[in-house]
Amino acid sequence: MNTALGTDAIVVRNLSDQLVELVRNRILSGEVLPDRPIRQELLAAQLGVSKIPLREALTRLEQEGLLRAEANRGYFVRALSAEEAEEVFALRLQLEPDAAARASHNATPNDRKAAWETLETLDRVTTEHGEGVGAFNRAFHLALIRPCRQPITIGILERLHVLSERYVRKHLEPLGRDERANDEHRLLLEAWLAADDAKLVQLLRIHIGQTLEDLRRQLSGRGN
Repeated sequence: MNTALGTDAIVVRNLSDQLVELVRNRILSGEVLPDRPIRQELLAAQLGVSKIPLREALTRLEQEGLLRAEANRGYFVRALSAEEAEEVFALRLQLEPDAAARASHNATPNDRKAAWETLETLDRVTTEHGEGVGAFNRAFHLALIRPCRQPITIGILERLHVLSERYVRKHLEPLGRDERANDEHRLLLEAWLAADDAKLVQLLRIHIGQTLEDLRRQLSGRGN
């Protein structure tokens, strides 16, 4: 789906859900800069909807942590912060390795095929420096998690990965980071497919932990 809000059509799914996804994608892709107001009247006109369902969608995105609301001023995209990165990635470190290990034992052939295909797409998009690297990175990690069959854990991790996506884009800015990420993802998938719990947990902890360490330097202005 094209993430440019002026060209997307509202079809099939619940209107509010679609609006949430469209605005979320625009925020995560960096099309709307941090601390810039969401111009509700213009956005509603572009989408051909009233302000009521749009406001409901913006409220949901505020609850997700992507927007902040200011009295009499509307909604703004939240800026990246070292404090939020610490919290989000620390929670991922606590939940994600064990969930992925559990999922590796529950994965069906379709789950395994989906994980492979998602990684291949992520590799291609990353190599081509194309759009959607953050979104495919999120999709790959969630493909390793969802077969764990723990809906509460999955729901929490899905939200954490939404919050992570802008930080992942920030993390991949320095040259060479994308190649390192590709190599790490392939090792993760190999361990996941082999249901090698110990190796998978170790690799995920290193992968997530190193990303957090890199972000600490980037967000504090200490370089790459």
